[in-house]
Amino acid sequence: MDIFRKKTMARTAPSGMKKELKAKDLIMLGIGAIIGTGIFVVTGVAAAETAGPALIVSFICAALVVILSGLSFAEFASRIPALGGPYAYIYVVFGEIVAWMTGWFFICECFLAISSVASGWSGYLQGFLSSAGIHLPTALTAAYNAEKGTYIDLIAVLVLIAVTYWVSLEAKTALRLNNLMVYVKFGIIILFIVVGAFFIQPDNWQPFMPKGVPGVLDGAAIVFFAFLGFDSVAMAAEEVKDPQRDVPRGIIGSIVIATVLYIVVTLILTGIVPFDQLNVKDPVAFAMRYVNHGFVGSVISVGAILTLLTVTISMMYSLARVLYAISKDGLLPKFMSQLDEKRRTPKNATYVAGVVAIIFAGIFPLNLLAEFTNIVALMYLIIISLGLLKLRKMKGLPEKGQFKVPWVPVLPIISILTCVFLMFRLDLTTWIVFLISIVVGLAIYFGYGYKHSLYEKKTHS
Repeated sequence: MDIFRKKTMARTAPSGMKKELKAKDLIMLGIGAIIGTGIFVVTGVAAAETAGPALIVSFICAALVVILSGLSFAEFASRIPALGGPYAYIYVVFGEIVAWMTGWFFICECFLAISSVASGWSGYLQGFLSSAGIHLPTALTAAYNAEKGTYIDLIAVLVLIAVTYWVSLEAKTALRLNNLMVYVKFGIIILFIVVGAFFIQPDNWQPFMPKGVPGVLDGAAIVFFAFLGFDSVAMAAEEVKDPQRDVPRGIIGSIVIATVLYIVVTLILTGIVPFDQLNVKDPVAFAMRYVNHGFVGSVISVGAILTLLTVTISMMYSLARVLYAISKDGLLPKFMSQLDEKRRTPKNATYVAGVVAIIFAGIFPLNLLAEFTNIVALMYLIIISLGLLKLRKMKGLPEKGQFKVPWVPVLPIISILTCVFLMFRLDLTTWIVFLISIVVGLAIYFGYGYKHSLYEKKTHS
């Protein structure tokens, strides 16, 4: 049984997908995936419950972890610009079983992110409709909870149906709405910064670290969730005109821009409102209402409702591509590897991603699973950093024109240690669910993937 069989270093066979994306499209894709619930929701909760005004330090810590991982992603994307992102990279250096588990962790992250954001989007929209006197039947307002009389989150289901259809279109068309919403997102963030800067009270930044260094570190473990999505850029490799140059630019560019925005917004937010009053679902809009600018707060709320769509679009796009890549290798059912003849997009994989995400968002309450999303993401980022060390050992330094991570092995080792540290800041329940997910992933591989692997068939042909 050869569960560590590897792909060759050469690029995989052409997928037949259209190559029409540039660095700008990738940066917008990354920003669309990264900046969402992190800036509009997580900032308030993390400031109130853990770090206080020192949340900016938490963001910097989390950003450093993400940037270190992003560097490894960028070199892999430059040297192995194949469809499948981290799954494809690890297939080359560590072999099939590790590649599958890496892909499995990414799949878990995407499903949870898509579903939870759709549920959050539903909550925002229901609040907006309620203010206009429109109320849905209780049974259709939230995920299943018999005690509260809720059975399905209808709005979350409907928005995911729309997003699934949109993502099944050509990549350029699918990302056009994403790019438009990213500009709207920039607009409302700039509006908050410009207006909020006039209402900062420096006294609100005291005490700066109400729970000391442990609070800052716990805050970093929480806000790490706010950076997830940069890896979606690597999923677009087969649809990029110049992947060796533009994919690394897209990864690093989106992380840096998101980090700057997070820090500035958090600094202003905690300067306007005492941190202990920020444990609300809409902290950015709440801050405007706090200083009697309700209209600006309403504009920000509507903008947040619209722009949260970019997270679902970007993550659905990425999820469909990784399902397509894995099914091409036979580790998932082959029908997901079929392309739409006209649009040259993985239509079946997109529909599968949409259906499963709809089930999660519509039926299962996911509000407590952000930490699980974090732990699976941290785990595959550890694998990526280990993979870079193995890649350098196997193939040496990158060629001229390829992205090169500086100070190897120091930076990848620091990346691994910081990811492990953040994982151990998460609670025991999260670890139990994480271990269960590993068992499920292994069961799928040994129950289906190993026997149907394209490379298993080649071995015995």
